[in-house]
Amino acid sequence: MIDLPIGSTFELIVEWLQNNLEPFFDAISNILTFIISGFENIFLFPPSIVIIIILSLLAWKLSDRRIAIFTFIGLGLIVGMELWEETMQTLALVIVSALVALLIGVPLGIWASRNNVVDRILRPILDFMQTMPAFVYLIPAVLFFKMGKVPGAVATVIFATPPVVRLTNLGIRQVPTDVIEAAKSFGSTSRQMLFKVQLPMALPTILAGVNQTIMLSLSMVVIAAMIGAKGLGEKVLTGITQLEIGLGFESGVSVVILAMILDRITQALGKTAE
Repeated sequence: MIDLPIGSTFELIVEWLQNNLEPFFDAISNILTFIISGFENIFLFPPSIVIIIILSLLAWKLSDRRIAIFTFIGLGLIVGMELWEETMQTLALVIVSALVALLIGVPLGIWASRNNVVDRILRPILDFMQTMPAFVYLIPAVLFFKMGKVPGAVATVIFATPPVVRLTNLGIRQVPTDVIEAAKSFGSTSRQMLFKVQLPMALPTILAGVNQTIMLSLSMVVIAAMIGAKGLGEKVLTGITQLEIGLGFESGVSVVILAMILDRITQALGKTAE
């Protein structure tokens, strides 16, 4: 059998990147630390009831009264379990990771929808990213960014980006041909076609990708606790390793509540766009 040194080659690549791009990784680390800490301060500075009311009103505005009531009761339950700080740390990490994933994913999806070569190149890369076990992403993240919330955010971005790329690409490609032809007949430029026809019509599909990206971010943030990311994942991990069943259960319930709130709000955004 031929011995393919794939693992050792990967190690050499990682070592080269560590030796030659350390300032670049330090800059990314500093920026992400600043943004994540900023969100944490915003969520944790006011009393918890203020944030609960704001999020409940947001849920009412974007979704409906039932989701607002669920948001109020659910977040109140988290406060009662004394997991408010950890929940807000997790929410901050999810928001930052999802925003970075969207900033990368949406332009890539647009590019892939307008260029078949890019689409063919991206497809196997996205397959690779989605099928690779989530724990594997923690390895390069730790090597480049050490331990803490930054490698957790980086691993989360890698894990959560593929859905929004795929669904942005799909949404634009599904815009009916007769609509495209009609826009061309009125003299639309390529830029006008994209921003005034394709993106508005693809918005429900793109928002479905946003929903998936946020949900994957939340699931990965919990796993990222293994490399020092604070938040609910850390409590879940403590519950597992120290057999604190009650703490593990309460942390799991808090993750479910947060996931349901984020899911219902982002789903409501998609329905509004339809």
